[in-house]
Amino acid sequence: MTDSRFHAKPGTMRRTALILAVTLLASTAPASAAFQVCNTSNLAARVAIGRFDGTQWTSEGWWTVRPKTCAALLTGPLQARYYYLYATDGAAGTWEGKTHFCVAPDARFKAAGRGDCVRRGFDRRGFFQVDTGQQPNWTQTLSN
Repeated sequence: MTDSRFHAKPGTMRRTALILAVTLLASTAPASAAFQVCNTSNLAARVAIGRFDGTQWTSEGWWTVRPKTCAALLTGPLQARYYYLYATDGAAGTWEGKTHFCVAPDARFKAAGRGDCVRRGFDRRGFFQVDTGQQPNWTQTLSN
């Protein structure tokens, strides 16, 4: 005699196994970065990002991106079309531009606003513009 409480309908076990496998894969998949920087150079780079959130300008850093690796600076869908980066390898390599933001010399920082950097205890650096084309994710490469 069989106990009907433990008897599954045909196909139920397969569907349950499939749901379990999909759930397991989704929970272990790495999260994709919304804005990441890849460093293809031979030296580690320190990176800072600047952006406008619709209300104010903000810069923050430092992320260290080792040679031949990538690092996520922002997560979640990008909210703006333009972002600004400044990076240096501490030797001969500097990736910079004409849009100025505040940065801390050595420590991790987040600076609201772009003006009066020195008066507020920051250094002033020129960042280069990155046009994401309003894509939800972006990868910027630093190369020699």
